[in-house]
Amino acid sequence: MKHLIIYAHPNQESLNGQFKQAIEKNLVQQKQDVIVRDLYTLGFDPVLSLEDMTAQRKGIVNELIKKEQEYIKWADIVTFIYPIWWTGMPAIMKGYIDRVFSYGFAYRYDQGIQKGLLTGKQAIILNTHGKSNEEYSTIGMDKALLLTSDKGIYTYCGFQVTAHFFFDKADRATPEVIEIWLSKITDVYTTMNTQLSNC
Repeated sequence: MKHLIIYAHPNQESLNGQFKQAIEKNLVQQKQDVIVRDLYTLGFDPVLSLEDMTAQRKGIVNELIKKEQEYIKWADIVTFIYPIWWTGMPAIMKGYIDRVFSYGFAYRYDQGIQKGLLTGKQAIILNTHGKSNEEYSTIGMDKALLLTSDKGIYTYCGFQVTAHFFFDKADRATPEVIEIWLSKITDVYTTMNTQLSNC
């Protein structure tokens, strides 16, 4: 299987960084094809400019954006790893989606009906946040995040969301808790790769 990891955290030693490293290592051990796009290391420009918008309307795509779109076309499974900051994704990840998930590539409208174009691809999302899952559930933030990301972005563009992890109280996680989380994550990839290889 072909795996693309899109990672957005400035600190390689962060919990998000540990997730990225563990997933990549696990997939390599399983002899899967893996490409990592580390948005901060790449210095990805998240700003959707007027120039971008004007060009997109003419069907013209910036070469750097086209390169990112080629990675997504290549992948069977795309993993998005990013923290929840101010109840949303980091600006660099949102800007990646703004610029790369463009009209005509990720979605289009046929006679007024929206159509996702990234069908046949699976998405796995890993998020960390400081609040507890109980707090998020009480105020409805868990449902809001699923609605705005999974439904509003990923399934809208045709992805099948295979798993979406929310790792809570991440800034206070003990090494033992992190090991449990890492085990849960790698189990998903192992199970999924086994199932897909048997198809």
